[in-house]
Amino acid sequence: MLNYGAQNVCLQSWAQSCLNQNTKLTKKESDINSDRTAEMAVFEIQSAIEATEKNSLLYEEKSFDYRIEIIDFLGFHLIDQIDDLLRKTAESGPLILLKYRVEKVKSELEKIDSNLFQRLQANIRIGGYAAKEFKELINEYVHFNPDNTEHQEEAGYDNLDIFINGLFPLQIMPEPTKDLEPDMVYYQKTPARIVFELVKQAHFRKEDVFFDLGSGLGQVAVLVNLLAGITAKGVEFEPAFCEYASDCAAKLNLSNVTFINADARKTDYSEGTVFFMYTPFRGEILQEVLEVLRKESLRRKIKIITYGPCTAQVALQSWLDFSALKNGSIYKLGVFTSRRLAHIRNDVIKK
Repeated sequence: MLNYGAQNVCLQSWAQSCLNQNTKLTKKESDINSDRTAEMAVFEIQSAIEATEKNSLLYEEKSFDYRIEIIDFLGFHLIDQIDDLLRKTAESGPLILLKYRVEKVKSELEKIDSNLFQRLQANIRIGGYAAKEFKELINEYVHFNPDNTEHQEEAGYDNLDIFINGLFPLQIMPEPTKDLEPDMVYYQKTPARIVFELVKQAHFRKEDVFFDLGSGLGQVAVLVNLLAGITAKGVEFEPAFCEYASDCAAKLNLSNVTFINADARKTDYSEGTVFFMYTPFRGEILQEVLEVLRKESLRRKIKIITYGPCTAQVALQSWLDFSALKNGSIYKLGVFTSRRLAHIRNDVIKK
């Protein structure tokens, strides 16, 4: 075990040597200032890591939000700062010890999260979180207000995404094995807060069947199932992504979540009532898929929810009513329902 008191004395001695070495009258003032900056940086790093080690709140399992911020600070600020100092000095020993100390604390905090997610995954496997319980679980660990849509129109990810990622048993994204066709869009994960908003706006019924078109790694379908308790299916063109998503659902024992490796233009949607698209394609392919869904709307009322640039093209479809407020942002959920005319036409066809 390291003697941190002795290490601090060693670091202070090193920092002072940086300040004292070669400080003859001929030394430039800029060099002296540089040495003083290095000394101050070392003392600041020491203070930060000591404060982290003494902060018992960080080591409490429920302090996920706070812990994530500190882990980022340790990794992207303190360690980077030490690496920068190492590049500027030949006396690296004390700095290497300090870096080890920072990395040790960072590893300890990450281990708390790893144990947390293993426990939560086990609870999901035994059905421990129904829709209401899963929402309560999220609120227990992440400071997230699903009723606050202030940042919904901003693309990007936050601590909620980090928490949801941790619930997935598989962490390494597979490499794609197929080339995308023109008008297909490369996979980008839907921000978790958008999925929460989707569930809120969809007003799911227990008999609904949800389809995520361009489901990627499967996060949306899994989350919808956990949040709403309904059957969820994903349609994904890339076999490696589809296999990853299927494996995740299987490892979490989510029998009502399935993934279909298929072209969205040639998929059977006969069970679907609610469809989601985070702009998986555009142009002609998007229009072809919309035509397939229009034909489904002749059989029953359906709902289409969109996110991203595809919303504009979906909004042009004469057979859909736009039931969400328009505000010009492509990063605002679009909620569409098929028009009554389609059902009247269906009745005529049956007669």
